[in-house]
Amino acid sequence: MNAILTSVLLGLTAAAANVFGGAIIVQRNWERRYLRYFVALGAGFMLATSLVEMVPESLALRGRSAAFLILLGYLIIHFFEHTLTPHFHFGEETHADEFLHARKSYSVLLGLMIHTFFDGIAIASGFLVTEWLGWLIFFAIFLHKIPEGFTVSSVMLASGRSRGIAWGASILLGASTLAGVLIMAVFRHSVAAGLPLAAGVTIYVAASDLIPEVNHEPGVRMALVVFIGVGLVFLLDALFHLH
Repeated sequence: MNAILTSVLLGLTAAAANVFGGAIIVQRNWERRYLRYFVALGAGFMLATSLVEMVPESLALRGRSAAFLILLGYLIIHFFEHTLTPHFHFGEETHADEFLHARKSYSVLLGLMIHTFFDGIAIASGFLVTEWLGWLIFFAIFLHKIPEGFTVSSVMLASGRSRGIAWGASILLGASTLAGVLIMAVFRHSVAAGLPLAAGVTIYVAASDLIPEVNHEPGVRMALVVFIGVGLVFLLDALFHLH
């Protein structure tokens, strides 16, 4: 299948996971405690994918300058999440006092939309480089898509927004993901810039957003799930190279 068509279809799948995550908090009919396992598994998988696959491919495409774009991608998300949105995390947000004003909840939405946009960039960039890298990046991103939707909807509810607005926020995250895929499809010749930028974003989400959430959980179970996520990358890589 054509790389761009595959990217669009998987972008739609990732976007649907954002919307499903929003539905979880809006409908309250899902066992939400299992989301922490998505977070832990996604953290390990994303961290390994970015460092073992995306960074080397970026350096091969662009050379030393790729390192600056990786850093830029990391700092872009840091700016939007911790300058515009100084307090939020993945999972159910219950600190209503922190999100009393609608402005704060919408700044969280903006920060998450920036990084879901780069999720789409990452998926399309991966497929433009190799089909294997595209699938690996997709799975890494998909694992944290449900917690993303869950987060933005719970933030909206905590700030006093309606359930409709809360779910609409998760739909916007999905739309932003698809927009990233489509932008990369249009500017496919810029993949040498898109991939390292996406790598920096992926490192940030894994190491600065997801891993700290895992570290809040007592015991070793969650840490082991992170290692399982890392191990899956190496297992899939080994299976791929057997063929």
